Amino acid sequence: MNTPLFIARKSGLGNNRKSYGSLITKISILSIALGLAVMLLSVSVVTGFQSEIREKVIGFGAHFQITGFQQGGTAELLPISRDTVLVDDLMQMPGITHIQEFAAKTGIIKTQEEIHGVVMKGVGVDFDWDFFSEKMVAGSAIALSDTATTNQVVISKTIAEKLSLEVGDNFIMYFIQEPPAIRRFTISGIYETGLEELDRKIILGDIRHIQRLNQWTSDQIGGYEVLVESYEDIFRMQGPIFHAVPFQYNVQSIRELYPQIFDWLALLDMNVYVILFLMVLVAGINMITTLLIAVLEKTNLIGILKAIGSSNKLVRKVFLYNAAFVIVKGLIFGNLLGLTLSLLQLHFGIVTLPKESYYVSVVPINLNFLHFILINAGTFLICMFMLLLPSYIITRISPVKAIAYK
Repeated sequence: MNTPLFIARKSGLGNNRKSYGSLITKISILSIALGLAVMLLSVSVVTGFQSEIREKVIGFGAHFQITGFQQGGTAELLPISRDTVLVDDLMQMPGITHIQEFAAKTGIIKTQEEIHGVVMKGVGVDFDWDFFSEKMVAGSAIALSDTATTNQVVISKTIAEKLSLEVGDNFIMYFIQEPPAIRRFTISGIYETGLEELDRKIILGDIRHIQRLNQWTSDQIGGYEVLVESYEDIFRMQGPIFHAVPFQYNVQSIRELYPQIFDWLALLDMNVYVILFLMVLVAGINMITTLLIAVLEKTNLIGILKAIGSSNKLVRKVFLYNAAFVIVKGLIFGNLLGLTLSLLQLHFGIVTLPKESYYVSVVPINLNFLHFILINAGTFLICMFMLLLPSYIITRISPVKAIAYK
C-alpha cells in the first residue's frame, strides 16, 4: 500500500470547508484553471494565425520554386526549358504532391479613371486551382486548354475595387518592354485572400501570353512550383530536392522567397513563450502559498506522523500528493474551459478581426492535441518542481511542538 497516498486522500487539502485553507485551495484551483485556459487559447490562436498566413503565402507561391539563376529582385524570371525528366524524377520522391509550371511579368492595368501596377503570374493547364477556388468571391477560375490561348484572367478583390472592375469586364494592360506591348484581358474571377501585400499585385493569366511577350519558345517557362504535403515538410524536403535538381537551376523555399512574412510569424512565438512563462509562474506561486497554508493547518498531523516514526520523506510526500490533487483539479477545469472556448470560436467565429490589419476576418483556432498534452504535462511538472523546496519546511518541524500546536 502507498502509505503517503492513503494519508493524503484521508487528510486532503480543503476537506474542512470552513477552514482558511479551503478558500486558498479553491483560489489555487481557479488560478491554475484560468492560467491553463489562457495558455491553451494563446497557443491555439497563435498557431492558428501562423497556419492561416502560411497557407495563404504558399497558395501564391507553392512550397518550393525551381528557376534559373538571375541577379536582382525583379519578379520577372529568365527562361528555362521544360524538363519532363526532372519533373518525373521529382514526382517519384515521397512527400512531393504536385509540380506545376509558371512564369511572371510586370505590367500596368489602365482603366478610364485609374492605373495600377501588378504582376501577372502565368499558369498552365497543370496549375492547381484548389487554393484560389476556395478564395473566389465572384466568377470562376480560368478555362485553360492545351491548344488555344485564353484572354481570361483572375484578379483580386483589392484590385477590382481600386479599379472599379467586375467579373466579365475587359481592361487594358501595358507591359513595359522594348517595344511596349498592350494586351486586352477579360475578368473570369475575383479572389480574396486577405493577404494585402500579395492581393494588391498578383493576377493570374495564361502562361502563353508571357511566352509571346518575352519572345520565348513554347518549351520555355519561368520555372516550376513544387508542392509538398505540408509546411513542416519544407525543412525535410529542401535538401533532397536541392540535390535532385541539376546545378543550372536554383531551388528556393517559400520561406526564402518571402522572408519578411515568415520572420514576422516567427516573432509571434516569443509572445506565446512569455504568456506560458507568466501563467506557469503564477500557478506555481499560488501552489507554494497553498502548500504553506496546508503545513500550518496540518501541523498537528505532521507532529503525530513524526511521533509514530514516519520519516520526513514520507511526510513530505503526503503534502506533495495533496498538492498534486489540487493541480490536477485545476488542469481538468482549465482544459474544459480552454477547449470549450476554442471550439466555440472555431465553429462560430465569435471574435472577429479587421482583415486589413490582421489578414484574417476572424480569430483563427488551431486545435492540436499534442500542444494540449505538452502544456498540461509541463504545467504539472513545473508546479510540482517549484513545490519541492518549500516542502522541506516540514523537516524543520519538531514533533513535540507540532502536536502541541493549536
